[in-house]
Amino acid sequence: MPDLLLELFSEEIPARMQAKAAEDLRRMVTDRLVAEGLVYEGAKAFATPRRLTLTVHGIPARQSDLKQERKGPRVGGAEAAIQGFLKATGLASLDEAKIQRDPKGDFYIALTEKPGKPTVDVLAEILPIIIRTFPWPKQMRWGELSAKSSALTWVRPLHSIVATFGIETEEPEVVQFDLSGVSVGQTTYGHRFLAPDAIQVRRFDDYVAKLQAAKVVLDPERRKEIILADARQLTFAQGYELVEDPALLDEVAGLVEWPVVLMGSFDKDFLSIPDEVIRATIRANQKCFVVRDPKTQKLTNKFIITANIEASDGGTAIIAGNERVIRARLSDAKFFYETDLKTKLEARLPKFEQIVFHEKLGTQAARIARIEKLAGEIAPLVGADPAKTKRAAQLAKADLLTEVVGEFPELQGLMGKYYALAQGEGAAVAAASEEHWKPQGAGDSVPTDPVSIAVGLADKLDTLVGFWAIDEKPTGSKDPFALRRAALGVIRLIVDNEKRISLWRTFLSALFPFVEARIAQIAQVSNAPLAELATKIDISPIIPSWNARVQEQGEQFSDAETEAAKALCDNLLAFFADRLKGQLRDQGARHDLVDAVFALGGQDDLLMVVRRVEALGKFLDSDDGKNLLAGTKRANNILAIEEKKDKRKFDGAPDAALFKLDEEKALARAIAEVGPEASDAVAKEDFAGAMTAMAKLRPAVDAFFDRVKVNDDDAAVRENRLKLLNEIRAATRAVADFSKIQD
Repeated sequence: MPDLLLELFSEEIPARMQAKAAEDLRRMVTDRLVAEGLVYEGAKAFATPRRLTLTVHGIPARQSDLKQERKGPRVGGAEAAIQGFLKATGLASLDEAKIQRDPKGDFYIALTEKPGKPTVDVLAEILPIIIRTFPWPKQMRWGELSAKSSALTWVRPLHSIVATFGIETEEPEVVQFDLSGVSVGQTTYGHRFLAPDAIQVRRFDDYVAKLQAAKVVLDPERRKEIILADARQLTFAQGYELVEDPALLDEVAGLVEWPVVLMGSFDKDFLSIPDEVIRATIRANQKCFVVRDPKTQKLTNKFIITANIEASDGGTAIIAGNERVIRARLSDAKFFYETDLKTKLEARLPKFEQIVFHEKLGTQAARIARIEKLAGEIAPLVGADPAKTKRAAQLAKADLLTEVVGEFPELQGLMGKYYALAQGEGAAVAAASEEHWKPQGAGDSVPTDPVSIAVGLADKLDTLVGFWAIDEKPTGSKDPFALRRAALGVIRLIVDNEKRISLWRTFLSALFPFVEARIAQIAQVSNAPLAELATKIDISPIIPSWNARVQEQGEQFSDAETEAAKALCDNLLAFFADRLKGQLRDQGARHDLVDAVFALGGQDDLLMVVRRVEALGKFLDSDDGKNLLAGTKRANNILAIEEKKDKRKFDGAPDAALFKLDEEKALARAIAEVGPEASDAVAKEDFAGAMTAMAKLRPAVDAFFDRVKVNDDDAAVRENRLKLLNEIRAATRAVADFSKIQD
């Protein structure tokens, strides 16, 4: 079957747009082909700085004929309806229609056949539409027609289009269409400098070969392979090692059509700057790779350039130009770094008073104060020294105001660590400046130092509680303040480090500074209504000074206000449960087991939730677990039906005197034994032991449902047996709410 070759040749396409543009072109063309009834075998798109290319193979030569049946008006119907039917269907008269019998009467039916078009004609219709509606994030007009609103727009001036269609053994057809004067045919062009002449192409295979001969590597993956292999070889030959950078490699591959790898150098004096600053400077300004000594893993004064030309001088001028720019940029970076070292981190903190974190959450200075206080409270829970933790929290954000971070925001935290070490701070305090930002994604590492854990938790929890307090929660796909990422960071900090923390109590501690600020406001403004904020709650069990502070102002929080704050914390805990479910699901665990554990209430120790879920998952994979789950669900279903029918609960202990059958007695004995045993195991956090105890219920539950009729004719016996079923439900709730577990 025929293939399509499509190339859109233009001025330089920004590297950051190329991959998406290639995918958009593939999707838009293939979607339209399928919509037109042209099912293809395969498609692949490519991008270089000057062209988007698409090949689609295995397309039918023409559309299939389309037969349509259209129901018309009733026989003998209104003349206007009949004439409208004839006009819509193209029938000359009713003689060309068929009559279909129907229980409601006889109706005219038009049977029409629409012949399929040649595929080349379909392409001529759809390609101009796709090009004109292409979703570039930024577009421009150019040339004489640019003044007209109907002028073609593209990311850069579009010069020519290759569009051919045909089978491999024949000369392909050119897909003919008009697009604002842009030529459409079989002509493309090679490398801008090395082979700029026109090239005549027929189909994809010879197109790729002719471009290669004209110094254009079409496939971006192949360009990346060339750059990486040549860079590795060049650095290895001189005894160095390339610092690989996948994101930079993607970008550089989008800047060249014919990659040529060269090596430059800079003054060794610049090596006094931290390696990360050197790398950021060279990467950001010249898109070059840095090189390190494989023995020391420290950077050398070399860098790798990816040129787009085979220069006649071997690249000497290109190297010299890059060295000149990099020397100037490193001079700036060195000045910034040395200037930063002259000012201590704590001396920068007053400037945060003038920087608003959020209009409803106050300044950065207020936020730092909240984080410092909360981190101090969390420190003993994670085994951190409170004094070191509070010092780390105080300094953790200070590097945001430094010159280097202002120039390279991606170095936030890391520079804080360097500056903290330079001014004599301890290793744990310095490390927290960098590590409190982590983890920032699924692939990011999790800090293990207790000080970093405490500061990281305080930072993320202050953010979450603050935005919950002002009702700025994530909605749908919108999460402008990255609150989902913050919650996942909290989960990983706690679970990966196996720390025991009550989230609910920590939420309340995080709420305290917001309420404290509100109390101060009340002291200044007479008769200010306390009900304005939902973050007010008497948390005296957590912070004893709360009531005393409130009483000094002659105010107390109402029950409604207390409940509002409790609701806020519960809602935030539910948000964490959802994030934990997602994370466990990604790790292969069952999300319904998280629901089953959280449904018990009071489950805010994430580490214990995870351990309970793990134990429950293993138990349910066993025959005992599967059968007990089935029996428990059967008991739940029967209870739900009977409780609805009788409009009451069947709680309370069953009466042993009403047991008629041995199976009832055996089940009662098993529950009496298993319930306390499972509860004791859970209290000791021996979840595997709790599951082992639960397994003992299985034979008694199976036997009960095999031989006992629950809805006995004797009302007293029926009620007693329903109470026994309730005992099953109560016993299993020692480990989880089995009703939440999916079969």
